[in-house]
Amino acid sequence: MAEVKIKLFANLREKAGTSELQISGEKVIDVLLSLTEKYPELESLIFEQSEEERETPVMCGSINVLINGNNVRHLDGLDTLLSDGDELAVLPPVSGG
Repeated sequence: MAEVKIKLFANLREKAGTSELQISGEKVIDVLLSLTEKYPELESLIFEQSEEERETPVMCGSINVLINGNNVRHLDGLDTLLSDGDELAVLPPVSGG
């Protein structure tokens, strides 16, 4: 299991009450599920459906998850493997000018 730093931004940070935390996991999905278990109010912002409604977790299309600056959608998605010291940034959609 890798120990990774999670950075939360905008409304995710506000709902969790923290901008940064450490979570262990083998894959991105493991870390995100641990995050939403610790902060249930983040679940609807990160996943399409609640844990009870889904068989396979699906990340919301509007959320961006970056590992060391690389979008997981361009890697192996939720199955992307993590290494110790990786930094996972979770960014909600942002609008403005």
